[in-house]
Amino acid sequence: MFNRIRSYAHAILERDPAARSVWDVLFSYPGFHALVLHRLAHPLWRRGWHWLARWISHWGRFFTGIEIHPGATIGQRVFIDHGMGVVIGETAEIGDDCTIYQGVTLGGTSLTKGSKRHPTLGKGVIVGANSQVLGGFTVGDGAKIGSSAVVTKPVPAGATAVGNPARIIHAEADARREEVAAKMGFSAYGVTNSDDPVSQALRGLIDGTASQEHQIAMLWQAVEKLACQTDPDCVPKDAARQEQFSAEKLNEIVGK
Repeated sequence: MFNRIRSYAHAILERDPAARSVWDVLFSYPGFHALVLHRLAHPLWRRGWHWLARWISHWGRFFTGIEIHPGATIGQRVFIDHGMGVVIGETAEIGDDCTIYQGVTLGGTSLTKGSKRHPTLGKGVIVGANSQVLGGFTVGDGAKIGSSAVVTKPVPAGATAVGNPARIIHAEADARREEVAAKMGFSAYGVTNSDDPVSQALRGLIDGTASQEHQIAMLWQAVEKLACQTDPDCVPKDAARQEQFSAEKLNEIVGK
């Protein structure tokens, strides 16, 4: 148990630049306090001492603002940053090296007792502030849940989920960016301006339309040039010889 508690403190020192020392973590981090109290309550819950486990959990919620059911399973080096309003349900499972921000709910959608009602987070998952992960599914290793996302379906390993309802962005498209972000430091919330797939689709359509208009204008110019070479009295037709489409302006509108 003490090794697990020590791992929580080291995780905070590694991931939070505001943490200045171990003493700072021990006395000033409610996420750390909530996890320590959970380490006391969880063995009691497993031994069937449910009342005492819930009582310790209740006091943890009172002092920290973080509600962790004593039945939840939490791995090593987990970091609950700020933590106010975090709710972790009874059958939730949190893997090693996960990071959870304030306002997160790992909740359930089923009323069946004894069933797997709450989500399972794989290793290294980042759950952004105020996001809701609801249901007994799995969020794969290394996945990221964007801030304020509402996730009700499984998230593949390494993917990013953003929006309400959450949309899945697979890791392949963002691999290079994440590698650069990892070199620069900890990627805290898993959200950038290019993460929204709707905006990405709109930008693709806009860029494609701009390219087509450019090609059409060039074709008209070539046709008129050939026609006027054989007819000295040639008068240019009223055709789309100039590009009027502003891809840059529309990309600004959709958030490029």
